[in-house]
This record gives sequence, C-alpha cells and structure tokens, in this order.
Amino acid sequence: IQSRALDRNLALDAYLPARYSGTAGRRYPLVLFNDGQDLPAMHFSSVLESLNFQANVPDFIAIGIHTSERRIREYGTARQADYKGRGDLAPQYTSFVVEELLPYLQTHFDISTKAQDTAFAGFSLGGLSALDIVWAYPEVFGMAGVFSGSHWWRSSPVRPDAPDADRIMHDIVQKVPKFDKNQRFWFQCGTLDEEDDRNHNGIIDSIDDTLDLIKTMHEKGIPEKNIRYLEIENGRHEPRTWGEAMPDFLGWVFSGK
Repeated sequence: IQSRALDRNLALDAYLPARYSGTAGRRYPLVLFNDGQDLPAMHFSSVLESLNFQANVPDFIAIGIHTSERRIREYGTARQADYKGRGDLAPQYTSFVVEELLPYLQTHFDISTKAQDTAFAGFSLGGLSALDIVWAYPEVFGMAGVFSGSHWWRSSPVRPDAPDADRIMHDIVQKVPKFDKNQRFWFQCGTLDEEDDRNHNGIIDSIDDTLDLIKTMHEKGIPEKNIRYLEIENGRHEPRTWGEAMPDFLGWVFSGK
C-alpha cells in the first residue's frame, strides 16, 4: 500500500479465516500488528490454526504491517518525539494507520468498522506505537495489545533524583482527557526482557514501567476487568516469547465477545 503520509510503500500480510469468501456480506473483527514482518518468527499461522481447531476464538482477520529502516522514527508517541528526537515521524504513522490503512482494508476486506471489533497490537517499540494510537482514537479502536512495550520512552534523560519521571506514555494517559473507560488493554512482559533497573528497586525496568502504566490507567478510571497483565517467567525480549504469549492475547481479545 502506498502511503502519502509516510511517502513510501508499506508491505502488509493478511491472515484470513479458512472459511473467508469475501462475498457473504459478513463483517469480521480486525487485529492489526505493528512489526508484522516478525509474525512468521512467532509461528503466527500455526497459532491461528491451533486456536481455530480448538474453537477458542471466532473467525477474524489479522493484518501484519511491515516496518522499514525508519522504524525508530515512525514508531513512538504522536504527541512528541523522545528526548533524542526518535519517533519524529510518529504523527505521520498515526495518520497512515487511521486515515489510509483502515479505509483501504475496509474497502478490500469484509472488516467490521466497530471499535469493539478492532484491536491494534505490537512488540517492543511497536507495542508503544499501537497503544498510543489506540488511546488517542477510542472511537476507532476498542483494544490494544502490548508485548514487551517500550514504556521507558522519555521526554528527558534519566535523572538520578527522579528515575521514573518524564515517561511520555504515562504522562499521556494521565493528562490527556480523551479516553474511553470501555477500552481494553493487554500487556505482557518477560522476566528476562532486560537487566536494567534504573530505580534500584529489584524489578527490571520493562516490568516496572508496565505496572506503573497499568496503575496510572486504573487511577484514570479504566476498570480492572478491562486490563490484563501477563508475565512470562524466563520470557525474553524476542519473537519466541511473544509467540508463546500470542494465544493468551488473542483469547483475551475475543473473551468479551
């Protein structure tokens, strides 16, 4: 698909239900994935076949959005880049997803246009990007999935006197008034995602940042039933662990349907 917002072509992988015909008039739920080029490394097709065989999820359409060498610029938070200027193209990427990709998919596939049928997920920095877009567009997306999310994304360098300050996504959730208490959020971390512990509390930063973000969401008014946190013992920051977590995520996406 050609994107005017990003001024480049993007490759997409479409995972369609076995019984999909495109002519029956049925509208299917949609799950988007950032870093879609990594889904094969997670054995995504096999996960779908297994879930379908066990009848654990209804038929749905999954779209993997391939990234490029500009990943560190296009993924991030649309409100602002981080303190190193990374994520400076996140506003354009958000425009691509909302204004170009979704209309394209709705034209070419039998996809539901309801927010409660539309989820967006991603891995690491792609997870942060998906969460930022979902939070900003509750009328479009009902659910977000964040695998080992880069919630450390900061507006300034770490300060020894306040090591947990200046995390951009936490600030967005806390201060941006536009949100929907009916949105649902799924988070995953692995206990071996990293080794850094900037506040020296004995908890690695990826877990600390994720739990702090969940706490902020609860304080904002998102009910506990709308947030799931999955921690994988010995899980790492890699596709193998994310593939292990995938059935839990997809089962959770459709658990409220």
